[in-house]
Amino acid sequence: TSRNGTVMVEVSETLTHDGKTYRIDSDARGKGLFAFANRGSVKRESRGTIEAGGIRPLEFRDQRGDRQPEFARFDWAKYQVVEERNGKSEATPIKGAMQDRLSFLWSFAFTPPGGKEIALDVADGRGVSRFRYAISGPEKLKTPAGEFEALKLVKQRDPGDDRGTELWLAVRHHYVPVRVLVVEKDGTRLDQVATRVA
Repeated sequence: TSRNGTVMVEVSETLTHDGKTYRIDSDARGKGLFAFANRGSVKRESRGTIEAGGIRPLEFRDQRGDRQPEFARFDWAKYQVVEERNGKSEATPIKGAMQDRLSFLWSFAFTPPGGKEIALDVADGRGVSRFRYAISGPEKLKTPAGEFEALKLVKQRDPGDDRGTELWLAVRHHYVPVRVLVVEKDGTRLDQVATRVA
């Protein structure tokens, strides 16, 4: 991940599944001066089941350095997600499609995006956010991992949302994410680009 062109963080993400269950592991480590400023790594994990309609998360875990981990635990029998942070827990009803912050990006590997827009709720242990992405269309994308035929998705901003987000999914690699670009209100660009796809 680079910030305005300077590489700050190296992220490794792994998806494993057996056709019935899945697990996604993400490990982000600071590079250079950023490693000194932010000691320790950020480890995220999502695990759940694979259903006919795609993946269904059961637990999301977010561990930042030596802080207490944050959790989002999905209870699909009661249709609620329980988020735990700083020793406190809060339950929120699940009203429709829901993913966690990690499973959302990888869900397209199981259910390719279709239509004109994707809308769902995303939980991350800190709260539930509404995500709406318009399908922008196909693009050729050059990355350090090679050139991909990609499908571009653009986040639709709601009032008060000052952050722009664009996603590129590799069409011939089961729609795995190969680039995520976030542009902050002040113009700061956070760009996560694949360097290797296995």
